[in-house]
Amino acid sequence: MKNDFNALKAHIETTIVGQKTLIERLLTGVLANGHILLEGLPGLAKTSAVQQLASGMAMPFQRIQFTPDLIPGDITGSDIFVPQDGHFQFVAGPIFNEIILADEINRAPPKVQSALLEAMQERQVTVGGVTRPLPDIFMVIATQNSIEQEGTYPLPEAQLDRFMMKTLIDYPSADEELAILRRAQQADSHAHNRAAITAAQVSSAREAVNKVYIDEMLERYIVTLVGATRDPSPWDEALTPLLARGASPRATLALAQTSRARAYLKGRDFVEPGDIIELAHDVLNHRIALSFTARAEGVNCRQLIERITDVVPIP
Repeated sequence: MKNDFNALKAHIETTIVGQKTLIERLLTGVLANGHILLEGLPGLAKTSAVQQLASGMAMPFQRIQFTPDLIPGDITGSDIFVPQDGHFQFVAGPIFNEIILADEINRAPPKVQSALLEAMQERQVTVGGVTRPLPDIFMVIATQNSIEQEGTYPLPEAQLDRFMMKTLIDYPSADEELAILRRAQQADSHAHNRAAITAAQVSSAREAVNKVYIDEMLERYIVTLVGATRDPSPWDEALTPLLARGASPRATLALAQTSRARAYLKGRDFVEPGDIIELAHDVLNHRIALSFTARAEGVNCRQLIERITDVVPIP
């Protein structure tokens, strides 16, 4: 099964230059059965990477462009009155697909963003008092601009917590940008190079991920690491004033599952401490809140999480 995901990774790389972390996190999210939030400046291939991921998977894909005038029914669907029959008929919205790209999710008002809550957590949608299940394989990959504030709405904490990972996208290196420039000048030679992965292959890979071994000491390490975001004083009292809110138990589950998925991608049937440390920032950065003291001292989430992983001993 790993060969299938190697083929999918190669398919993404036919279009996306560099961004190794982004590609790995996308594949990890697919294997871990979790939703991903991508944050970065415009033009850093967030949307292109998701579209390329979807094009390599033989599953229904839908892009939803979030705008301030969007309403919940535009996402979930709604009951439409049919005059000929004299009754209402449900017309499914774009959420009833397997791979969802929620583009610029922070441009929609909270009422629209809340329409995703039930879908992301319970994998179902309730409209007009009727609950309808979503596909067995259902994944939301959302993007948002990290600097634009006008006409945007911050995601509520309840919704942020439903994203398994939040990945920050940075600028490419000079060599990577040169490769991007040269590739843009070439013909679209990879347009028909499709490495399709079926829903059955994804399901089988996810079953294999669930069987990846994680030692009891590493399970305790994950619990301790997440617990340190709530009360870091046993390891470093200087960190306590920097935290206003710690991560929920959902972070513990997410860190364990993504670590299994990363081990699977690396060709191992067991989790190493490095898997946990590598994914700690993506799993925790949107689940903790910095205090005023931290902001005044110029401490960001990445620095704080790195300090936590430094002070919590590895088993």
